Amino acid sequence: MDRPHRLAQYFAQLMHESGDFRYDREIWGPTPAQQRYDTRTDLGNTPENDGDGFRYRGCTGMQLTGKDNYRQFRNWCRAAGLSCPDFVKDPDAVNTDPWEGLVPLFYWDTRDLNRWADEGDCETVTRKINGGKNGLSDRFDRLARISLVLLGYRADNVLQFQADQRLQVDGDVGPKTRAAMHTALVALTPGEAARPEVKAAPVTEEKPVPVPVTPPSLDTPWWKSKEVITPSVIGGGASLVTAIGGIPWQNLLLILVAFGGIAGFLYWRKNADRKAVAKQVEGMA
Repeated sequence: MDRPHRLAQYFAQLMHESGDFRYDREIWGPTPAQQRYDTRTDLGNTPENDGDGFRYRGCTGMQLTGKDNYRQFRNWCRAAGLSCPDFVKDPDAVNTDPWEGLVPLFYWDTRDLNRWADEGDCETVTRKINGGKNGLSDRFDRLARISLVLLGYRADNVLQFQADQRLQVDGDVGPKTRAAMHTALVALTPGEAARPEVKAAPVTEEKPVPVPVTPPSLDTPWWKSKEVITPSVIGGGASLVTAIGGIPWQNLLLILVAFGGIAGFLYWRKNADRKAVAKQVEGMA
Protein backbone atom coordinates (compact mmCIF):
# COMPACT_ATOMS: atom_id res chain seq x y z
CA MET A 1 0.00 0.00 0.00
CA ASP A 2 2.99 2.27 -0.50
CA ARG A 3 1.98 3.45 -3.97
CA PRO A 4 -0.40 6.37 -4.58
CA HIS A 5 -2.50 4.58 -7.22
CA ARG A 6 -3.16 1.72 -4.78
CA LEU A 7 -4.00 4.08 -1.92
CA ALA A 8 -6.50 5.92 -4.10
CA GLN A 9 -8.36 2.71 -4.90
CA TYR A 10 -8.16 1.50 -1.28
CA PHE A 11 -9.53 4.64 0.33
CA ALA A 12 -12.24 5.08 -2.29
CA GLN A 13 -13.61 1.67 -1.34
CA LEU A 14 -13.06 2.04 2.40
CA MET A 15 -14.72 5.45 2.57
CA HIS A 16 -17.74 4.23 0.63
CA GLU A 17 -18.13 1.10 2.77
CA SER A 18 -17.84 3.05 6.03
CA GLY A 19 -19.80 6.15 5.00
CA ASP A 20 -16.70 8.36 5.39
CA PHE A 21 -15.66 6.47 8.54
CA ARG A 22 -18.96 7.16 10.31
CA TYR A 23 -19.99 3.50 10.59
CA ASP A 24 -18.04 0.46 11.76
CA ARG A 25 -21.10 -1.77 12.25
CA GLU A 26 -23.84 -2.71 9.84
CA ILE A 27 -27.08 -0.86 10.63
CA TRP A 28 -29.39 -3.72 11.57
CA GLY A 29 -33.13 -3.60 10.91
CA PRO A 30 -33.30 -6.44 10.50
CA THR A 31 -34.38 -6.10 6.88
CA PRO A 32 -35.61 -9.16 4.95
CA ALA A 33 -32.18 -9.34 3.26
CA GLN A 34 -30.43 -9.25 6.64
CA GLN A 35 -32.70 -11.98 8.01
CA ARG A 36 -31.57 -14.25 5.19
CA TYR A 37 -27.96 -13.87 6.38
CA ASP A 38 -28.80 -16.06 9.37
CA THR A 39 -28.73 -19.18 7.19
CA ARG A 40 -26.08 -18.14 4.65
CA THR A 41 -23.97 -21.30 4.74
CA ASP A 42 -21.82 -19.88 1.92
CA LEU A 43 -20.59 -17.34 4.49
CA GLY A 44 -19.99 -20.03 7.09
CA ASN A 45 -23.16 -19.36 9.05
CA THR A 46 -25.21 -22.34 10.21
CA PRO A 47 -28.31 -23.45 8.25
CA GLU A 48 -30.47 -22.90 11.37
CA ASN A 49 -32.08 -19.64 12.43
CA ASP A 50 -29.84 -19.28 15.47
CA GLY A 51 -28.73 -15.65 15.23
CA ASP A 52 -25.55 -16.10 13.17
CA GLY A 53 -26.65 -13.36 10.78
CA PHE A 54 -26.63 -10.73 13.51
CA ARG A 55 -23.69 -12.21 15.44
CA TYR A 56 -21.44 -12.09 12.39
CA ARG A 57 -22.95 -8.99 10.82
CA GLY A 58 -20.85 -6.49 8.87
CA CYS A 59 -18.23 -4.88 11.10
CA THR A 60 -15.25 -2.52 10.76
CA GLY A 61 -14.75 -0.14 7.88
CA MET A 62 -14.79 -2.90 5.23
CA GLN A 63 -17.91 -4.58 6.66
CA LEU A 64 -16.50 -8.02 7.50
CA THR A 65 -19.54 -10.33 7.19
CA GLY A 66 -20.20 -13.99 7.97
CA LYS A 67 -18.65 -16.49 10.36
CA ASP A 68 -16.17 -17.79 7.78
CA ASN A 69 -14.73 -14.31 7.18
CA TYR A 70 -14.29 -13.79 10.92
CA ARG A 71 -12.44 -17.13 11.05
CA GLN A 72 -10.26 -16.16 8.07
CA PHE A 73 -9.33 -12.87 9.70
CA ARG A 74 -8.33 -14.67 12.93
CA ASN A 75 -6.14 -17.10 11.00
CA TRP A 76 -4.58 -14.28 8.94
CA CYS A 77 -3.59 -12.41 12.11
CA ARG A 78 -2.12 -15.53 13.71
CA ALA A 79 -0.18 -16.38 10.54
CA ALA A 80 1.37 -12.88 10.76
CA GLY A 81 2.53 -13.67 14.32
CA LEU A 82 -0.07 -11.43 15.98
CA SER A 83 -1.64 -12.44 19.28
CA CYS A 84 -5.30 -11.77 18.56
CA PRO A 85 -8.61 -12.76 20.15
CA ASP A 86 -10.62 -15.64 18.73
CA PHE A 87 -12.98 -13.58 16.60
CA VAL A 88 -15.24 -16.58 15.98
CA LYS A 89 -15.96 -16.82 19.71
CA ASP A 90 -15.85 -13.04 20.26
CA PRO A 91 -16.92 -11.36 17.00
CA ASP A 92 -17.32 -7.93 18.64
CA ALA A 93 -13.55 -7.90 19.26
CA VAL A 94 -12.92 -7.03 15.60
CA ASN A 95 -14.11 -3.50 16.39
CA THR A 96 -11.33 -2.89 18.91
CA ASP A 97 -7.85 -1.55 18.22
CA PRO A 98 -5.74 -2.56 16.39
CA TRP A 99 -7.97 -5.18 14.76
CA GLU A 100 -10.52 -2.74 13.39
CA GLY A 101 -7.84 -1.05 11.33
CA LEU A 102 -6.40 -4.36 10.15
CA VAL A 103 -9.62 -5.90 8.82
CA PRO A 104 -9.73 -3.76 5.64
CA LEU A 105 -6.05 -4.55 5.01
CA PHE A 106 -6.75 -8.26 5.55
CA TYR A 107 -9.59 -8.11 3.07
CA TRP A 108 -7.51 -6.20 0.51
CA ASP A 109 -4.60 -8.62 0.91
CA THR A 110 -6.50 -11.93 0.79
CA ARG A 111 -8.55 -10.84 -2.27
CA ASP A 112 -5.38 -9.75 -4.09
CA LEU A 113 -6.94 -6.36 -4.80
CA ASN A 114 -3.60 -4.69 -5.51
CA ARG A 115 -3.64 -6.60 -8.77
CA TRP A 116 -6.72 -4.73 -9.94
CA ALA A 117 -5.59 -1.45 -8.38
CA ASP A 118 -2.41 -1.72 -10.48
CA GLU A 119 -4.67 -1.83 -13.53
CA GLY A 120 -6.83 1.05 -12.33
CA ASP A 121 -9.84 -1.26 -12.52
CA CYS A 122 -12.19 0.21 -9.92
CA GLU A 123 -15.11 -1.77 -11.27
CA THR A 124 -13.47 -5.15 -10.61
CA VAL A 125 -12.24 -4.00 -7.19
CA THR A 126 -15.85 -3.08 -6.38
CA ARG A 127 -17.13 -6.50 -7.44
CA LYS A 128 -14.48 -8.25 -5.35
CA ILE A 129 -15.49 -6.26 -2.26
CA ASN A 130 -19.23 -5.91 -2.77
CA GLY A 131 -20.09 -8.99 -4.79
CA GLY A 132 -21.76 -6.68 -7.30
CA LYS A 133 -21.66 -3.05 -8.38
CA ASN A 134 -23.65 -1.44 -5.57
CA GLY A 135 -22.64 2.19 -5.11
CA LEU A 136 -20.28 2.09 -8.10
CA SER A 137 -20.86 5.73 -9.08
CA ASP A 138 -20.10 6.87 -5.52
CA ARG A 139 -16.91 4.79 -5.48
CA PHE A 140 -15.91 6.35 -8.81
CA ASP A 141 -16.55 9.82 -7.39
CA ARG A 142 -14.44 9.17 -4.30
CA LEU A 143 -11.66 7.67 -6.40
CA ALA A 144 -11.58 10.82 -8.54
CA ARG A 145 -11.49 13.19 -5.55
CA ILE A 146 -8.75 11.22 -3.76
CA SER A 147 -6.73 10.94 -6.97
CA LEU A 148 -6.90 14.69 -7.53
CA VAL A 149 -5.63 15.40 -4.02
CA LEU A 150 -2.77 12.90 -4.38
CA LEU A 151 -1.86 14.60 -7.67
CA GLY A 152 -1.73 18.04 -6.04
CA TYR A 153 -5.12 19.40 -7.13
CA ARG A 154 -8.14 20.44 -5.11
CA ALA A 155 -10.56 17.57 -4.69
CA ASP A 156 -13.12 19.32 -6.90
CA ASN A 157 -10.76 20.73 -9.53
CA VAL A 158 -11.48 18.23 -12.32
CA LEU A 159 -11.50 20.95 -14.96
CA GLN A 160 -7.89 21.95 -14.32
CA PHE A 161 -6.72 18.35 -14.40
CA GLN A 162 -8.53 17.75 -17.70
CA ALA A 163 -7.01 20.90 -19.18
CA ASP A 164 -3.50 19.89 -18.06
CA GLN A 165 -3.99 16.43 -19.57
CA ARG A 166 -5.43 17.86 -22.80
CA LEU A 167 -8.68 16.02 -22.29
CA GLN A 168 -12.15 17.30 -23.05
CA VAL A 169 -12.72 19.90 -20.34
CA ASP A 170 -16.26 19.13 -19.24
CA GLY A 171 -15.91 18.37 -15.52
CA ASP A 172 -17.23 14.85 -16.07
CA VAL A 173 -14.99 12.16 -14.59
CA GLY A 174 -15.65 9.51 -17.20
CA PRO A 175 -13.52 6.50 -18.20
CA LYS A 176 -10.94 8.57 -20.09
CA THR A 177 -10.42 11.00 -17.22
CA ARG A 178 -10.14 8.13 -14.71
CA ALA A 179 -7.61 6.42 -16.98
CA ALA A 180 -5.54 9.62 -17.14
CA MET A 181 -5.68 9.94 -13.35
CA HIS A 182 -4.47 6.37 -12.93
CA THR A 183 -1.57 6.96 -15.34
CA ALA A 184 -0.61 10.16 -13.51
CA LEU A 185 -0.73 8.40 -10.12
CA VAL A 186 1.44 5.54 -11.38
CA ALA A 187 3.99 8.07 -12.63
CA LEU A 188 4.43 9.36 -9.05
CA THR A 189 6.33 6.16 -8.18
CA PRO A 190 9.67 5.97 -10.06
CA GLY A 191 9.89 2.91 -12.28
CA GLU A 192 6.33 1.80 -11.49
CA ALA A 193 5.03 2.19 -15.04
CA ALA A 194 7.69 -0.25 -16.28
CA ARG A 195 6.37 -3.13 -14.19
CA PRO A 196 4.39 -5.58 -16.40
CA GLU A 197 1.68 -5.88 -13.73
CA VAL A 198 0.86 -2.18 -14.03
CA LYS A 199 -1.46 -1.44 -16.91
CA ALA A 200 -3.45 1.48 -18.18
CA ALA A 201 -6.90 1.79 -16.66
CA PRO A 202 -9.64 0.30 -18.81
CA VAL A 203 -11.53 2.80 -20.92
CA THR A 204 -14.93 1.32 -21.59
CA GLU A 205 -17.21 3.97 -22.98
CA GLU A 206 -20.88 3.05 -22.68
CA LYS A 207 -22.49 2.96 -26.08
CA PRO A 208 -26.24 3.38 -26.47
CA VAL A 209 -27.95 0.19 -27.52
CA PRO A 210 -29.72 0.79 -30.84
CA VAL A 211 -33.47 0.39 -30.63
CA PRO A 212 -34.66 -1.95 -33.39
CA VAL A 213 -37.03 -0.24 -35.83
CA THR A 214 -39.95 -2.51 -36.59
CA PRO A 215 -41.81 -1.83 -39.85
CA PRO A 216 -45.25 -0.42 -39.14
CA SER A 217 -46.75 -3.20 -41.24
CA LEU A 218 -45.64 -5.63 -38.51
CA ASP A 219 -46.74 -3.42 -35.63
CA THR A 220 -50.18 -2.46 -36.84
CA PRO A 221 -53.01 -4.24 -38.66
CA TRP A 222 -52.41 -4.19 -42.40
CA TRP A 223 -55.58 -2.25 -42.98
CA LYS A 224 -54.26 0.65 -40.86
CA SER A 225 -50.74 0.77 -42.27
CA LYS A 226 -50.10 4.08 -44.03
CA GLU A 227 -46.60 2.95 -44.96
CA VAL A 228 -47.95 0.07 -47.05
CA ILE A 229 -51.13 1.55 -48.53
CA THR A 230 -50.11 5.12 -49.39
CA PRO A 231 -47.03 4.50 -51.55
CA SER A 232 -48.73 1.65 -53.34
CA VAL A 233 -51.83 3.63 -54.31
CA ILE A 234 -50.07 6.90 -55.12
CA GLY A 235 -47.43 5.15 -57.15
CA GLY A 236 -45.07 8.13 -57.10
CA GLY A 237 -45.96 9.12 -60.67
CA ALA A 238 -45.59 5.57 -62.04
CA SER A 239 -48.07 4.05 -64.43
CA LEU A 240 -51.25 2.49 -63.14
CA VAL A 241 -50.03 -0.99 -64.08
CA THR A 242 -46.76 -0.49 -62.19
CA ALA A 243 -48.62 0.87 -59.17
CA ILE A 244 -51.06 -2.06 -59.14
CA GLY A 245 -48.22 -4.52 -59.52
CA GLY A 246 -46.53 -3.13 -56.41
CA ILE A 247 -49.63 -3.36 -54.21
CA PRO A 248 -49.60 -6.16 -51.60
CA TRP A 249 -52.48 -8.57 -52.08
CA GLN A 250 -54.07 -7.51 -48.76
CA ASN A 251 -54.22 -3.89 -49.92
CA LEU A 252 -55.42 -4.90 -53.37
CA LEU A 253 -58.22 -6.91 -51.78
CA LEU A 254 -59.16 -3.93 -49.63
CA ILE A 255 -59.28 -1.66 -52.70
CA LEU A 256 -61.40 -4.16 -54.63
CA VAL A 257 -63.83 -4.53 -51.73
CA ALA A 258 -64.04 -0.73 -51.45
CA PHE A 259 -64.73 -0.34 -55.19
CA GLY A 260 -67.28 -3.15 -55.01
CA GLY A 261 -69.04 -1.45 -52.15
CA ILE A 262 -69.13 1.88 -53.97
CA ALA A 263 -70.45 0.22 -57.15
CA GLY A 264 -73.12 -1.60 -55.16
CA PHE A 265 -74.20 1.59 -53.47
CA LEU A 266 -74.41 3.47 -56.77
CA TYR A 267 -76.43 0.63 -58.36
CA TRP A 268 -78.81 0.59 -55.38
CA ARG A 269 -79.17 4.37 -55.50
CA LYS A 270 -79.86 4.36 -59.22
CA ASN A 271 -82.47 1.62 -58.80
CA ALA A 272 -84.15 3.53 -55.99
CA ASP A 273 -84.30 6.71 -58.08
CA ARG A 274 -85.80 4.83 -61.02
CA LYS A 275 -88.50 3.31 -58.83
CA ALA A 276 -89.28 6.69 -57.32
CA VAL A 277 -89.70 8.28 -60.75
CA ALA A 278 -91.93 5.42 -61.94
CA LYS A 279 -94.10 5.83 -58.87
CA GLN A 280 -94.50 9.55 -59.51
CA VAL A 281 -95.54 8.90 -63.12
CA GLU A 282 -98.14 6.36 -62.02
CA GLY A 283 -99.53 8.87 -59.53
CA MET A 284 -99.90 11.56 -62.17
CA ALA A 285 -101.77 9.13 -64.44
